[in-house]
Amino acid sequence: MLLTTPVSGQNSKLADQYYLEGEYQKAGDLYLKLHETAKKNGNFIYFNKYIECLLALREYDQAEKEIQAQMKAQPDDYSMLVTLGNVQERIGNYEAAQASYRMAIEKLPARIDAITRLGNAFLSQAKYDEAIVTYEKGEKLLDKPGIFSYQLADLYKRNGDMSKMIEQYLYSLQSSPDRLENIQNMLQRSLKAEDYDELLSQLYVFIQDYPETDYFPEMLAWTFMQQKDYSKAMRQAKALDKRMGENGLRVYRLATIAANDKDYATAIDGFEYILTSQSPGSPYYLEAKRASLATKRRQITDNYSYTIEQLRALEAEYIATLDANGIHAGTALITSELAMLEGLYINDLAKAIYYLEQVVNLPGINSTVQAYAKLDLGDYYLMSGEVWEATLLYSQVDKAFPEELIGQDARFRNAKLSYYNGDFEWAQSQFDILKTSTSKLISNDALDLSIFIMDNLGLDSNTHAMSEYAQAELLIFQNKLDESIEKLNILGNIYSEHGLKDDILYLEAKLYEKKRDYLKAESLYQEIITTFPEEIRADNALYNQAQLYEHQLNDPEKAKACYEKLFMEYTDSTFAIEARKRFRELRGDFDEEAEMQ
Repeated sequence: MLLTTPVSGQNSKLADQYYLEGEYQKAGDLYLKLHETAKKNGNFIYFNKYIECLLALREYDQAEKEIQAQMKAQPDDYSMLVTLGNVQERIGNYEAAQASYRMAIEKLPARIDAITRLGNAFLSQAKYDEAIVTYEKGEKLLDKPGIFSYQLADLYKRNGDMSKMIEQYLYSLQSSPDRLENIQNMLQRSLKAEDYDELLSQLYVFIQDYPETDYFPEMLAWTFMQQKDYSKAMRQAKALDKRMGENGLRVYRLATIAANDKDYATAIDGFEYILTSQSPGSPYYLEAKRASLATKRRQITDNYSYTIEQLRALEAEYIATLDANGIHAGTALITSELAMLEGLYINDLAKAIYYLEQVVNLPGINSTVQAYAKLDLGDYYLMSGEVWEATLLYSQVDKAFPEELIGQDARFRNAKLSYYNGDFEWAQSQFDILKTSTSKLISNDALDLSIFIMDNLGLDSNTHAMSEYAQAELLIFQNKLDESIEKLNILGNIYSEHGLKDDILYLEAKLYEKKRDYLKAESLYQEIITTFPEEIRADNALYNQAQLYEHQLNDPEKAKACYEKLFMEYTDSTFAIEARKRFRELRGDFDEEAEMQ
C-alpha cells in the first residue's frame, strides 16, 4: 500500500486547486510528477487526472500518446481502453471510441478486481450501458449470478429503468440478506409512489421462487408500509412473528406506526394479536395492553362526536385491566392514562386524582413516569380549585428535573398558574426565560403569553381587564364552560374598545372548540382574521381555523388556503413553518426533493 507523504498530499491538494481554478497546465504538471512517483509503488490514481488536464488543454495527441504508453506499462488494465475511448470521443472519432469500449469488454478476464475496475471506469465516463454489459459479462465469467447485482441496480437507476433496478436490488438481497436495510434505504430514495406496484409484483415472484426465506416477506411488509397499507403489512408482520418467534416485537412496532398514522383499526388488531398470542408474563404483553387501550381512546376521541357511553365502555376495560393485573410500577402508565380518561373526557376529577395519587406513591416507579403523573395530578388539582396543591406538585418536578424538558414543562405550568392568579409580571419573567426552551411547544406558548402580557398589561392601570380575562381562561381549563362564556360576554361588553377585544374573541373560539361546536369556533376565528388582521391573535386564529377545516370540518381546500395565507402574509409567525409543511402535504408534495424545487 502506498502511504501518502505530507509533501505529496500537499501537491495533490495544490493540483486539485489549480484544476478547479482552470489552471490546467500547472495542474497537469503537478499530476504528472505525482503520477511518476506513485506508479513506482503500483499506484496510478493520478494518471486519469493528468489526462483530463491534457484534454482541457486540447492536447489530444499527447493524451493519446500517454495512454498508449500506460497501456504498455499495464497490459492487464483494460480500463485504459475506456480512457482512450474518451479521448477518441473528444476529437469526434466515435467509431474508434466504440471499438475501444468493445475491446475492453471482450478482453475482460474472470477476475473480480478487473471487472470492478472496468465497470467503474465506464461509470466515471457516464457510460452506463457499457458498465451494465461489463458487470453482466462478469457474472457469467465468474459463474456467480447476482454477484454484481448491487452495482447493476445503481446503473439501471442512472439509466431510469426502475423495473430493472428493482429486479437487481432483489437479486442483491437474495445473495446478501444482510443488505436488507441498506436496500430499503436505496429504494426509498429512488422509487416514486407509482413504482411500488412494480416492486410488489416482483416481490411476489421472488417469494414464490424462494419460499423458505424471511427477507422477501420482510421486504413485502416494508413495501406495504411505504404505501401506508398497514393492514396488509400487519398480515405479513404476524406471519413473520410466528415463523421467527419474535414475541410480538415486530407486530408491536408496526402497530405503533399505524396508530401514529391514525390507522387505529390495524393498530388495535396488532396490539390484540400480541395479547392473544403471548402470555401475561411475556416482555410486550402489558405494553401491548396499554397501547391497545390508548389507541382505543384516540379512536373514540378523534371522532369528535363521541358519546359518554363509548367513554364508559373504555373506562370499564381499563378498570378490568387493573383488576386483573393490579396497580404497580408495571401498570403505572395504564393507571395514569385511565386518570386522563376520567379527568379530561369523563370529567370525573375525583377519580382522576384518586388514580394519580396512587401512581405517584408507588414503590419502585420510574422517576420520569412519576414526574409526569405529578404534573397531571397538579393539573387536576388546579381544575378542582386546589391551587396550593397544584403549585406544590409543579415545583417538585421543577426541582427534580431542573435541566430537562419535563422540568421546563413544570416551570411553564407554574408560570401559567401565576398568570391565572393575576401575578402577570412574575409570570412574564418566567415566560421570557422559557422562550428559549428546546421544546417547540413550550417555547411557542411561552412566547405567545409573554407578548400577550406585554401587549395588554399597560392598557388598564389596575390590570382589572387582564385579571378577568385570565380568570375566564382558567374557567375553560377547569371545564366550567358556561361560567366562562358568561364572564367573556361581560368582558366583551365592558371592554368593547379595549385592546383585549381580539383576545376575548380568540378565547371564545377556543371555548367553543372545547364544546365541540366547530362551526361557531370557525366563525369567531374568521371574525378575528377579518377585523383584527394586525393584532397578535390573527396568526393564531388563522392556524386554528386551518386545523378546524383540516380535521373537524373536513374541508381540505379551505384548510390549504388558510395555511397558504398564514405563511405568505404572516412570515414571522411561529406557525409559518408548520403551515407551509401542512400546505404542501395537503397539496400532495410528499417527495421532499420536489418540495425543494
